[in-house]
Amino acid sequence: MKKGERLNQMLRFINQKQQFTLKDLMSEFQISKRTALRDIASLEDIGVPLYVEYGRYGGYRLVNSMTLPPISFTSQEVFALYFAMQVLQNFASTPFQISFRSIHEKFLEGVPADLRGQIENFRERVAFYPGEQTHECDYLEDLLLTAAQNNVIKIRYEAPKQTTIRWIQPIAIYAMKSWWYCQAYDLDKGAYRVFRCDRITALEIVNHEGAVDLKDVNLHNAQSLWQPTKQAVPFTCILTSEGVEIFNKEPYPSMEVVTENGIMYLKGTYEPAELHFMISYLAGFGKSIKIIDPVSLREQLKDYYLDVIDHL
Repeated sequence: MKKGERLNQMLRFINQKQQFTLKDLMSEFQISKRTALRDIASLEDIGVPLYVEYGRYGGYRLVNSMTLPPISFTSQEVFALYFAMQVLQNFASTPFQISFRSIHEKFLEGVPADLRGQIENFRERVAFYPGEQTHECDYLEDLLLTAAQNNVIKIRYEAPKQTTIRWIQPIAIYAMKSWWYCQAYDLDKGAYRVFRCDRITALEIVNHEGAVDLKDVNLHNAQSLWQPTKQAVPFTCILTSEGVEIFNKEPYPSMEVVTENGIMYLKGTYEPAELHFMISYLAGFGKSIKIIDPVSLREQLKDYYLDVIDHL
């Protein structure tokens, strides 16, 4: 990182912290003590009002909050933002329902002419094919906001064979294989569940006695809440290294890869109503998977393959 860019970021860091130490700067910006001291001197030279507190618990304190300069981006950051924007265009629905045509025009107007030219050239040389999402999701913004605010919502959920009313606490939303999903705590079942967002056809924020504190639960640790029902069917499969890669591209909270005596297994549970999904999911592994238990699952996968052959 160039010194000018580092000082700009350091200004924002200091303005937010108000009080900091040399170790804070060294850790945040991955610089040496000598460089941190030189940067502080440079900040003081441009008028940043810093006060030094000596002693064991001393450090630097910002005397007054500053009016920060406008945010500036490096060329690499501009390109990264543009590429991220291009990927999102493949989704029929996004949180906050932004207009990509409008944001594209504003984005190009705001970058320097030389970068604008490079971006136009990139458009002819870079493409993203993550799989186009065609199903509208009417409540992505509401799901994201209620997740951030730890609210309980009442939803109407249109599953393939039935429509149900559910009371859930959203944890996070994510996109995978062109679908939006909502991780949530199901208050009726008292368990963690995942819902396909396009199947939520009505949503209402409500008060519920069974609400739980999910402030510390997020997209990365929500799997710890997963609990199978009493009717869930346990399964075990052997995986090749290719099979592990396939699973890592599309993992599910009810499954995990474990290694025992040098052999890699896919273990987990599925609900009886999820049998058709499981067969279709496991078929996607091809020769990289071998079902051990239950035998009935293996036989049903064989029937699936035979049915496919009959249709060739």
